[in-house]
Amino acid sequence: MNSLWTETISIPEREALPGDMKTEAAVIGGGLAGILTARLLSESGVRTVVLEADRIGGGQTKNTTAKITSQHGLIYDRLAEQFGMEAAEQYASAGEKAIGEYRRVIKEYGIDCHFTESSACLYSCRKGKAQEALMREAETAQALGIPAGFTTKTELPFPVTGAVCFHGQAHFHPLEFLKGAAEGLTVYENTLVLSVEGSQVRTGRGTVSAEHVVFACHYPFVNVPGYYFMRMYQERSYVLALDMEGPGRRGAFLPEGMYYGVDRDGLSLRSAAGLLLLGGEGHRTGENREGGRYGKLLERAKALWPDCRERFRWSAQDCMTLDGLPYIGRFSAKTPNWYVATGFQKWGMTNSMAAAMVIRDAIIGKENPDAAVFSPERFTPAASAKNFVSGGLHSVRDLAREVFMPPRAMTEELPCGHGGVVEFEGKKAGVYKEENGELHVVSVRCPHMGCQLEWNPDEKSWDCPCHGSRFDYTGKRIDNPAQEGIK
Repeated sequence: MNSLWTETISIPEREALPGDMKTEAAVIGGGLAGILTARLLSESGVRTVVLEADRIGGGQTKNTTAKITSQHGLIYDRLAEQFGMEAAEQYASAGEKAIGEYRRVIKEYGIDCHFTESSACLYSCRKGKAQEALMREAETAQALGIPAGFTTKTELPFPVTGAVCFHGQAHFHPLEFLKGAAEGLTVYENTLVLSVEGSQVRTGRGTVSAEHVVFACHYPFVNVPGYYFMRMYQERSYVLALDMEGPGRRGAFLPEGMYYGVDRDGLSLRSAAGLLLLGGEGHRTGENREGGRYGKLLERAKALWPDCRERFRWSAQDCMTLDGLPYIGRFSAKTPNWYVATGFQKWGMTNSMAAAMVIRDAIIGKENPDAAVFSPERFTPAASAKNFVSGGLHSVRDLAREVFMPPRAMTEELPCGHGGVVEFEGKKAGVYKEENGELHVVSVRCPHMGCQLEWNPDEKSWDCPCHGSRFDYTGKRIDNPAQEGIK
């Protein structure tokens, strides 16, 4: 399912790595974080190459809702309480600087990407704790110097009990920006990185020797050192692009601002290209066996705007850290020339730019006053404990499924157009049955660390509930950290 962004731009293809080479910096991943890191390093005179497994922008960047904002959910009041005001100030400063850096890059390189200034608002439709949390968030944001305010009046077509609006934020077309930002950079596409040892980055097309190695590939595929597989999980969320114009739809809702609901069933809303982008129905990756997420979103849209019409649908995947902060900086104490940018939560646009600035400064030896809050080597037991226990239980359960849980049905019982973990020729397997009855049979063991995969009927994909690797119904890899498909 293609997003609005992929349907409205074509990015020229780049050649694959031609063979062994040396460089100063090798950036693994050609999404927004990787391209921005390469851009800022190149501006600083650091010879840099980007290695992309598929096409630039072909991963998570193409599936974003593309909000550039320092407002990242109910974060600042929590940061101030759990980490202290200094850490909250660093996070706020990095977000605001990232917005400003986008403005600079767009202006300096003349990038036409529909960059639009806008407010960004958190909102709740419930009274009590949610309303109080929004009021505290507004107060903390103001104390940190962010232009924010609390209100009970918005342009939303339903009543809210409160909203926190950050001013001076923006949104854009992410692939139009990426195309412009990548101009003049050395980018090799269709070059999958297989392993990294010291300064040697090994691909299927040759080896790159680099003084500095940056992992900007969404989820690090190297398990040791770093142990990121123990420190993150992934979530999926869904988006509809709705046509609000035409016969019977004139004057329908298209917001000027960007909105993100903090309630459990809250919606994300923004306009783009004359369409309303409506997001929500999120869940942990690998936990959507029943499906129906797009249908539920469309039902909610129709309840508000009966004449709206779906134009595009797509889903996004986000790396979630245990303490709610990204990991940006040195990969581990044992690998001083490796750097990582991951765990952006649901705020990949802003955190991609923040990561590029932090990693650039680390490589060129410049002090970055905001870097400490993102350090991958931080120790935050109080903020991480709950998610650490929950994540550990998930992993143990899902590893055990592959060994101990029997198939859920026989292949013959699987309806056409459906997939599931079933018995096939006496063994447990993942089977997708096409409408014409043709079977696609794969292993249900994730090649990353062996967890049992689960069927996602909304995407017709096999998803790993442990670490978020995804595969299409034929077994082809879609999302890392797995580095290969399933058999």
